[in-house]
Amino acid sequence: MTEQGIYIALYNELRKSGFWLTLVGIMLLAVFASACSTALEAVDSPVTVNSTAASSCTTIPEPVDSAVSSCSTIPEIIDYPDSTNSTCNGTTPVYLYRVVNTYPHDPKAFTQGLVFENGFLYEGTGIFKRSTLRKVELETGNVVQLYELPDNYFGEGITIYEDRIIQLTWQSREGFVYDRDSFELLQKFDYPTEGWGITHDSRQLIMSDGTANLYFLDPETFVETGKIQVSDSSGPVTRLNELEYINGVIYANIWQTDRIARISPDTGEVICWIDLEGLLKPEDKEQKVDVLNGIAYDAVEDRLFVTGKLWPKLFEIIPVDTSN
Repeated sequence: MTEQGIYIALYNELRKSGFWLTLVGIMLLAVFASACSTALEAVDSPVTVNSTAASSCTTIPEPVDSAVSSCSTIPEIIDYPDSTNSTCNGTTPVYLYRVVNTYPHDPKAFTQGLVFENGFLYEGTGIFKRSTLRKVELETGNVVQLYELPDNYFGEGITIYEDRIIQLTWQSREGFVYDRDSFELLQKFDYPTEGWGITHDSRQLIMSDGTANLYFLDPETFVETGKIQVSDSSGPVTRLNELEYINGVIYANIWQTDRIARISPDTGEVICWIDLEGLLKPEDKEQKVDVLNGIAYDAVEDRLFVTGKLWPKLFEIIPVDTSN
């Protein structure tokens, strides 16, 4: 038989045995299995997320002396720049601090307002029947001049404007104006809200009332001339308390927190937070203490002071960006 005849005979035998039908079936099963495998892989594959959308900021860093947000813009030795928009991916930066000096503070002083001028601290204290205006030596904590408010007033924030000291009261809706040197009461004025903190920018007074609002007042007539609402990347910031105006930025204690907000006076935006957690050590809390409150600035020597209600110490601090 020829080679061609052999092939023809083999073909006829395979056709009789159903080989071709079996082969086609196997091929179809292979195609179907491949399609199913591809579909399952597509279902089980994870969704790819654009990692650049996640914030690289650390919003709440570790306590004192730990690293802060990598989005920091304030240098390690802060120069208190003018207010700018300084946020990272929608998150308000958080800074820590370094303690430069520690000074004694009257542990019976319920601090509501704090100012530094001409080498002395001026302090307004609260509590009914215990509210005062006082002049204090920084190095010793000694009170060198004192004015006691009437018993029915709960003293609040203070500021020094030119040769006058202006002091708020809490719920009486009355403020007092004193001669800076003699503490002589010169006048009273009214306002329609509670009084919490007060400072000024050399042109107008800036006042808080425990809400998210800051009010601008004429320093001569005490008439409201403007208002802003303070907010950070999470929304309105309420419980604004003691205030200090430092080189174009409003610093504000937030009642019942260990944070100070640095606020743009133009927009009300919180430029950054200064986290002072751990500032007062456990051994300083053996007697009753209250919350962080009190910010003062020495413009001559560029020093920032903070304390709290009934705290035994007052601190000179520097906000720190350890990420740089």
